Amino acid sequence: MNNINISLFQKVGLVDRYNFYEYISVMLDGGVTISETLDSVQTKIKNEFFRQKIRQLQTFVSSGDSFSRSMKKLPQVFQSAEISIVEAGEATGKLSASLSSLSENMRKTHELRQKIRGALTYPTIIFLFLFLSVIIVLTYVIPAITPLFATAEVELPAATKALIATSDFIRWYFAFLIFLWAAGVLGFLAYINTEKGKGNLDYFLLWLPLVGTVYKNYILASLSSNLWNLIGSGVPVVKALTLTSKSLWNAVYQSLLEDVITKVSTGNKIVDSMSETDERNDFFPPDFLQMLSVWEKTASLEAVSKKINTQYTREVQYSLDSLTKWIEPLAILIAGVFVLWFAFAIFGAILRVTATVS
Repeated sequence: MNNINISLFQKVGLVDRYNFYEYISVMLDGGVTISETLDSVQTKIKNEFFRQKIRQLQTFVSSGDSFSRSMKKLPQVFQSAEISIVEAGEATGKLSASLSSLSENMRKTHELRQKIRGALTYPTIIFLFLFLSVIIVLTYVIPAITPLFATAEVELPAATKALIATSDFIRWYFAFLIFLWAAGVLGFLAYINTEKGKGNLDYFLLWLPLVGTVYKNYILASLSSNLWNLIGSGVPVVKALTLTSKSLWNAVYQSLLEDVITKVSTGNKIVDSMSETDERNDFFPPDFLQMLSVWEKTASLEAVSKKINTQYTREVQYSLDSLTKWIEPLAILIAGVFVLWFAFAIFGAILRVTATVS
C-alpha cells in the first residue's frame, strides 16, 4: 500500500521561511551552489507542501534560471518583497548577506507576532470563561429557581423580572441566537473582504483604545524593518516603499504610503512626504519621522532603521502591558455588575416572598 502525504494546510509560515533563508545563506558562505543547497535544505523542512515547492525551485534553478526568477514562478510561497531582496542580492553579488538579513528580519517579525498573540491569549480566555459563566447561570441556574417564585402571589422586583425574562429569551430563542450570531460572523467576514470593509476595519482597529496603540506600534516596527531590509539590500527607494506598503496588510497605511510614493517619485524626501501626507501625525508620529530624518541626513540606514525597529518593538511591549493591565479590572467590573444584578434579583424576590409568609 502506497503512503500518500497530503498537505492539509498548503501554507508556508514565517518560521519555515526564515529557517529556509538562513540555511541557504550559511551554505552559500560555505561555497555550496544554490542547486546543491536546495537539495540539502529539503531534509530540514517538515512542511510537506514547502518541500514540494523547494523541489520545484530546484528544478527551475537546475534548468538555468536564477534563484530570484525561480522564486517568481512560485508566488503562492514567496512574497514580492522577498523576491526583490534576493534579486538585489544577486545583482550586487551579496546574495548570502541579503538572505541572512532577510532571515533575521523575518525572525524578528515572528517573535513580535508571538509576543502579541501570547499577550492577547490571557484576556481572551478571561472573557470566554466570563461569557460561558453568564450563559450557564441564565440557562441552568435561573430556570431551576424560577418555580420557587411562580407560586408566590407577590409582585417580583424589576431586577428579578428582567433576569427571568433574559433567561427565558435565551432558552427559547437559543437556536435563533446561534443562527443570528453565525449569520453576523459570515456577514462581517464578507464585508471585511471588500475594499471598503477592509479599510473601515483597519481604520477602526487603529483608533480602538489600547488595541489601536498596539496595532499602530506593530505596523511602525514592521515598516521600519522592511524598509531597512529592502533598501539595505539595494532595492530602489520607490520600489522599496511600494513593497513595504504591500507587506503591511493595512489599508490605511497602504493608502498613506501610496501618497508618499507619489511624492517621493517626484523628488521629495521620504520624511517630508510623510509629513505632508499625515499633517496631524496621527499615523507617522514625530519621533518616527525624526529618526527617519537622521537616516536621510546621514545615510546611516542600517543603524537608524534598527533603532526605529527596536524602539517601536519596545513600544509594542509597553502597549501590550498596558492592555493586559486594563483587561483584568474590566473583566472584574463586568462580572461584578452581573453578580450584583443576580444578587438583587434573587434576594429581592426572596425578601418579598418571605414578607408575605410572615
